[in-house]
Amino acid sequence: MSQPAQETQEPEAPHLDFQGTTPYEDYVQADVLTHLQHTRSDDPGEMVFLVTTQVMELWFTVIVHEWETAARALREDRVPVAIDALKRSVRELDALNASWRPLGQLTPAQFNSYRAALGEGSGFQSAMYRRMEFLLGEKSASMLVPHRGAPRVHAELEKALHEPSLYDEVLRLLDRRGHAVPEAVLTRDVTLRYEPSEAVEEVWTALYSGDADDELARLGEALTDVAELVWRWRNDHLVATRRAMGAKTGTGGSAGVAWLEKRAQKNVFPELWTARSHV
Repeated sequence: MSQPAQETQEPEAPHLDFQGTTPYEDYVQADVLTHLQHTRSDDPGEMVFLVTTQVMELWFTVIVHEWETAARALREDRVPVAIDALKRSVRELDALNASWRPLGQLTPAQFNSYRAALGEGSGFQSAMYRRMEFLLGEKSASMLVPHRGAPRVHAELEKALHEPSLYDEVLRLLDRRGHAVPEAVLTRDVTLRYEPSEAVEEVWTALYSGDADDELARLGEALTDVAELVWRWRNDHLVATRRAMGAKTGTGGSAGVAWLEKRAQKNVFPELWTARSHV
C-alpha cells in the first residue's frame, strides 16, 4: 500500500496584533516621514521635487555621520575604522547622486509650473549640506548667516565651522606618522577654506610612490573615492539646473548656474589629485 502524502505544513503567520503602533513604525517612524510632504502648488510634478529633496537631506545626514565618525577615528589613530566609514560613505554618495535622476530631465516649463512655490528657498540654505561642505574643508563663516533665525541649527553649524575638517584630521595623522606636513598647515585657522600646499602634495607623492597596500595609501584612495563622488554630485547638480532653468538667477537670489559652474571646477582634498602627476 502506498503511504499517504504528508501534509504540507503551512508556515506560521507573522504576528499581526499589536497593542499600539507596530515595532516597524516605532523604529522607522514611517508615518512621520510619509506625512511631511506639503506641496504648495497644484502641479503634480511638485511632489517628486519635494520628496527627492527630502531624500537628499536624509542622505546628507547619513554622510555627515560617516565623515564625523571617520574624523573621530583619525584623531584616535584608528585608521581602519576611518577607512570603513569612508567606504560606507562612498556607497551612500552613490545613492545620493542617484537622487538627481528623477529631476535630471526637467524642462524649464515643467520646473516653472511649481518654481514659484519655492519662494526664496534654495538648496544652498541646507544646513546639513553645509555641514558636509565644512567637513570637506569648504569653510565660510558667511554661510551661517541664513540660519541666524534657527538657534539650534546655527549653533550646530558654528560648532562645525570651528572644528577641524575631515582633511585637517588626515593631515594631522600624517604628521604624527612622521610625514613632513608644514606647521603652517597644521596650525591654520580651521574656520577658513582649506588651501592647497606644495609640501602636502609632496607627502602624498611619496606615499603613492611607495607600497600601494600601505595603510595611509589606502586611506588616500578612500578619500579620493569620496572626492570623486563629491565632484560628480556638483556636476550633476549643475547639469540638472542648467537643463531646468538655463542661466536665469537661481532660487533664493543665488547666481544659479554661474555659481554651480564655479563650484564644479573645484576638487576637494586637492593634493590627492595633483600628487598623481608626480608619481
